[in-house]
Amino acid sequence: MKLLLISNSTMPGEPYLDYPKNEIKTFLGEKPVKALFIPYAAVTFSFDNYVEKVNERFAEIGHSVVGIHTFSDPVAAVHAAEAIIVGGGNTWQLVRMLHDNHLMGPIREKVMGGISYVGWSAGSNVACPTLRTTNDMPIIDPKGFDTLNLVPFQINPHYIDANPDGHAGETREQRIQEFIEINSCYVVGLREGTMLIREGQSLKLLGNRPARIFRQGSTPVELTEKDDLSFLLNISPCI
Repeated sequence: MKLLLISNSTMPGEPYLDYPKNEIKTFLGEKPVKALFIPYAAVTFSFDNYVEKVNERFAEIGHSVVGIHTFSDPVAAVHAAEAIIVGGGNTWQLVRMLHDNHLMGPIREKVMGGISYVGWSAGSNVACPTLRTTNDMPIIDPKGFDTLNLVPFQINPHYIDANPDGHAGETREQRIQEFIEINSCYVVGLREGTMLIREGQSLKLLGNRPARIFRQGSTPVELTEKDDLSFLLNISPCI
């Protein structure tokens, strides 16, 4: 299995998808790939605009995408895909449309069969067993919390340590601690500017910031790109 799971699309002051583009290029390979892009997480802009935005950056790395919404049979589009890319946005909307179009099983089957999967933000969330560690507001009934289960742990993208001045509510860490108190899961707090790469049974962190690893009953630990995160592939799935 080949996965590139990215925390966020854009760093402050940079163009869209600029910081991860070279990792995406390396991941997809030198041969040009026309990947199937799933733009369902877009809510306030059109799927066509999303495809255009992604293709603008992919043109710089010798690859391109085609939107799944342009196919009359989305399941057949998945079966024919060279690679699958899932963009960020609202995870609840993304999961709803994946369920509505009966795509959870076909995508999982295709990726388990060896094609490359790239996701950022919501696209990384849905690679996990469940969407329940998303940061997004539940704007729509997702018709079930289960997602692709391509990794057995959960990801919290855009993980942030800060507690803003004047904010008296829970921090991100406290929210995740609530989650693992109820669910016996590992959660990877994936900070902005970082990503996870899975190749077979190898899992590594890419980026110059550590990931924060949460587990029920344990003190969170910080792991860097120098650490081997492959142990996270051998845990019981979060369900």
